[in-house]
Amino acid sequence: MLAAAAPQAPSAPPNKTAAPRTSAPPKRIVAPDLAARVAKFKPVKMSFDSTALTAHEQKMVEKLVDAAGLLDCIYWRQSDPDGLKLYLSLEKSTNPQDQLLRRYLKINGGRFDLIDDNKPFVGTEPAPPGRGFFNLHIGREPWVILGPRPSDEPVIRSLAATDKSVSNPYTIVTITTSDFGAAMIQSVPYRVAFREFLVPMAKDLREAAALSDDPAFANFLRLRAHALLTDDYFPSDLAWLDLKNPKFDIVFAPYETYLDGLLGVKTSYGAAVMIRNEEESRKLAVFQAHVPDLQDWLPLAPQDRPSKRGKQSPMEVMDAIYRSGDLLHGYQAVADNLPNDPRVHEQKGSKKIFWKNFMDARVNDVILPLAQRVLRPDQVPLVTGEGVLDWVILHEISHGLGPAYARTPQGKTDIREAMGPQYAALEEAKADVVGVLCVQWLVAHGVVHKEKQNMIYASYMGETFRTVRFGIGEAHGSGRIMEFNYLAEQGAVRQDVATGLYEIEFGKMPAAIASLAKELLEQEAAGDRARVERWFKTYGAMPAGLAAALAKSSDIPVDVDPDFDFHPPLR
Repeated sequence: MLAAAAPQAPSAPPNKTAAPRTSAPPKRIVAPDLAARVAKFKPVKMSFDSTALTAHEQKMVEKLVDAAGLLDCIYWRQSDPDGLKLYLSLEKSTNPQDQLLRRYLKINGGRFDLIDDNKPFVGTEPAPPGRGFFNLHIGREPWVILGPRPSDEPVIRSLAATDKSVSNPYTIVTITTSDFGAAMIQSVPYRVAFREFLVPMAKDLREAAALSDDPAFANFLRLRAHALLTDDYFPSDLAWLDLKNPKFDIVFAPYETYLDGLLGVKTSYGAAVMIRNEEESRKLAVFQAHVPDLQDWLPLAPQDRPSKRGKQSPMEVMDAIYRSGDLLHGYQAVADNLPNDPRVHEQKGSKKIFWKNFMDARVNDVILPLAQRVLRPDQVPLVTGEGVLDWVILHEISHGLGPAYARTPQGKTDIREAMGPQYAALEEAKADVVGVLCVQWLVAHGVVHKEKQNMIYASYMGETFRTVRFGIGEAHGSGRIMEFNYLAEQGAVRQDVATGLYEIEFGKMPAAIASLAKELLEQEAAGDRARVERWFKTYGAMPAGLAAALAKSSDIPVDVDPDFDFHPPLR
């Protein structure tokens, strides 16, 4: 275990910080079922038709894609630097097995299988809980650079409590240990560690701004370029929410904390280049109008109700013409609710984005075929693309609902910080369940027809079967298996032991959903990490009956593997 010494003030690192860690090359022990793993992801072409765009617009899109390609270079260094080295080394290989391995490395953004609880499919070393966010330097030069060992984790967590630079979302933490075991901390800002990529990324965004015909979008691009070089995303996040029905938009920032299994606070870079789907965007207006009403209706104590939450809730249905970073590797999000900064939520709210082309692929290639195998035949027709879209919209709305901060003995605390590694799964589960709960209010107030209620329940359950197939080691799957087990305990879903098929008890769903939503909202408001850990331990295991039912659907893809028209180089 590391012996902690007094933390050092953050300082600039050697120039090698941005490069992949220099640990020994990974062993080429490859999972024997690699081909079967790759087959779980169906290649889907995400075509981009540029014929309707002006020459300036086409050039602007190219600049945005170039920037997103550079962002992917950073993400790999955060996720699995050694995996990046292996991926690049296989580029020119003509061996079919090498190319298969290369494809699966790209799907996962590294050597750790996101649908098998992050177990390695290359080599035998487990994924470091802190991934590339935490480096451990042992002894004198030449240093051996490793991820933190399990025995080091309590020390790192202790250091994070006393040194805010360690828990800063935008730092790479290097812990140097002497021969005598003393530890010295160096927290390197992202803007320094990844400058090699951030400078040309910012240049691309500024050049794209110069090509834009939308002054507000151009202003946002310039502000986001500045944010990349300062690690201060607050002004550009506010400008992003000010965009009014933009034809083009981007997600471009280190937002999510899914990779950080150590502190649960380090953010990984993600990007999406998007074009507005006008027809579908117009359908969202009815949901957007009721966001404040839904917030007021939730079962929250008065002291946990944010004063301005949901003040602004822009929604967009977009087609993603390119994605990178944590929006490309692993779980293929069909929607998002951003930014995550509670200061932005308090001041302006958040933006809900729905990727229509990704949602269509998921429904057609995964959810509907799976429902036909797992659900009782007479309930299968209730699982629809419309029902999935409605629930996904409500899920993303619900990320912006609920308490803004946690009540802890230390006072008002950011929920993400209070929950640590448990935050991602808890927040995804809260959005899932509160989204389903909102259907009750919408039906009661005539916004949604009563007959659609069961359709949304069934579509949510169909999406649940898809998510838990993805694996329960990832935040979405971990949250969803907990929800499933709780609903089963309440009798809202049950398995026919004779057929192995599942049946939704629609009469029991409203009460079961309401009680679970109240519990999860209270967990976030209380900020009690131990309570959350106990809850997920109680409800977090895969039931044998569900595992058996899903095993009969092994030929159905788990998710899609997008193939874009753009292929910027990775280095």
